[in-house]
Amino acid sequence: MADRYQQLNDELAPQELFQQQTISDYLLSKSLIFANITLKNDENQLYQRLFHIINPHLPKPDILVYLHKDISRLRSNIKNRGRDYEKNISDDYLENLEKGYWEFFKQQNGFPILVIDTNNLDFLKSDSDYQKILDLLEQDYEPGIHRVLFESAS
Repeated sequence: MADRYQQLNDELAPQELFQQQTISDYLLSKSLIFANITLKNDENQLYQRLFHIINPHLPKPDILVYLHKDISRLRSNIKNRGRDYEKNISDDYLENLEKGYWEFFKQQNGFPILVIDTNNLDFLKSDSDYQKILDLLEQDYEPGIHRVLFESAS
């Protein structure tokens, strides 16, 4: 948590006058999801206390973007990457993470959350799919959860 806090603090240090936005691939609040799943009760309680000391000092996002994939597709991605440290991730763990994210989203009300179902998108290989993501990011959203589903092209 301390490393992520420092990273976010460094990224969000006084910025140039005309810098329009900061994009981060991490939200410190999501660490609570992982802590709830992986830490023992007493460790989790300590983690929660430290989190609640640190979190008020960080800016809140203007928008949170969650790129969702079904567990079967996550499993396929994990296999394709071939990273040793990912091989033993269980489906139960992935399911608990997904549930944790949804519970987290439901508790947020100060900013929009854009959930993009990426099961039928390949924005790394397809310029068209990448543009779909960019188009979504250009829109304005009210606070709350906004889900976008792309149907299969087949």
